[in-house]
Amino acid sequence: MDAIALVQHFGKPDLFLTMTCNPAWPEIKEHLLSTDEAQNRPDLISRVFRAKIAELKTDISKRNIFGKVAAYMYTIEFQKRGLPHAHFFIILANEYKLITPEAYNSIISAELPDEVKEPDLYQRVLKHMMHGPCGDLDSTNSCMKKKGYCKFSYPKQFADQTLKGKDACSIYKRRNTGKMVKIREKPLDNSWVVPYNPFLLGKFNCHMNVEVCSDIKVVKYLYKYICKGHDKIAFAVNNNDVNVEIDEIKEYQSARWVSPPEATWRLFGFPISEMNPSVLQLQLHLKGQQFVSFKSNADINTILNNPMIKMTMLTEFFLYEYIE
Repeated sequence: MDAIALVQHFGKPDLFLTMTCNPAWPEIKEHLLSTDEAQNRPDLISRVFRAKIAELKTDISKRNIFGKVAAYMYTIEFQKRGLPHAHFFIILANEYKLITPEAYNSIISAELPDEVKEPDLYQRVLKHMMHGPCGDLDSTNSCMKKKGYCKFSYPKQFADQTLKGKDACSIYKRRNTGKMVKIREKPLDNSWVVPYNPFLLGKFNCHMNVEVCSDIKVVKYLYKYICKGHDKIAFAVNNNDVNVEIDEIKEYQSARWVSPPEATWRLFGFPISEMNPSVLQLQLHLKGQQFVSFKSNADINTILNNPMIKMTMLTEFFLYEYIE
C-alpha cells in the first residue's frame, strides 16, 4: 500500500529495472584467494553488491541518467542459487515522461550492438542479456512451462520500430537483420535479446534488464511482484514408529531457505527495500481516542495535563493541511 501511495501522488512508474549480482566482478575476484571461489565468500558478495546498488541509486536519482526522478523504490531479493538481485521502480518527473518511441529508444535497446564499433558492449550483451536458448532450441530450459512455451515469451517478435503492445507491454525495436550469434551452441538473433540500457550495462557489467511500464494496467502486478516476499515451503515431520500417535497439526512446519548471501546481508543490517520519498502511515483514531504511551510509575494527573498527548500525527497532519 505504501508503494501504491507513490502512484497516487506521482503517477504510474515509467521504468522497471532489474539488476543481478555478477560473481565475476573485479571487486570480488581481486579479494579472493587463489584457491577460493566466489560462492565461498557471501560476505564479499553482499558488500560489493551493496556498493553497486548505492552507485546505481546515485546514477538514477542524482545524475539523472533517465531524466529527473520524482520517486523510486527498490527491493532486494535472492535467487535460488543465492546471488542477490534488485528490482527498481522509477517514476520520472512530468517533463521527462516517456511518451514517444524515440524517447523509448533513447533509453532502451533490444538489439545486438555493432561488434566493431562497440566491442565491449557487444561482449556484455552476449554474456548477460541473451535469453535462453529455450523452446524448440532447448525444451529443458528452466523458463519452459508445462504447455511447452517460454514463460517470458521468447523469442520475441521482430519490429522495425518501438510500439505499444495490446497487453500493456511495449514492443521494442528488434529488426530482423539476419545477424546470428552462438549462445550455448545455439544460433540466436535479435529476438532473443533482453531489453537493456547501454550505459548501465557497460558500466556495471552484469544482467541489467530495463523495461518501460507502458500502461497503468501493469502497475498493480509489478508492485505485487517486487513486494511478494520470500519463497516458503510447507512440510510435515512424521515419526516412523507406528505405535506413536501422530499429531499432524503440531508436526506441520512452515520454513524457508536462507542462502548465505542473504544471511550475511541481514547480519550486516543492509536494507532489503527502500522508498524515496518515504511513505509514512498515519494511525487513524477518533477525536480523543488515540493511543497514549506512558511509564507505569507516572502520575496520572501529569499525563492528563500534558498537552502533547492531544497531538498525534493524524491531528497535526490535518492542521498542516488546514494551514496550507
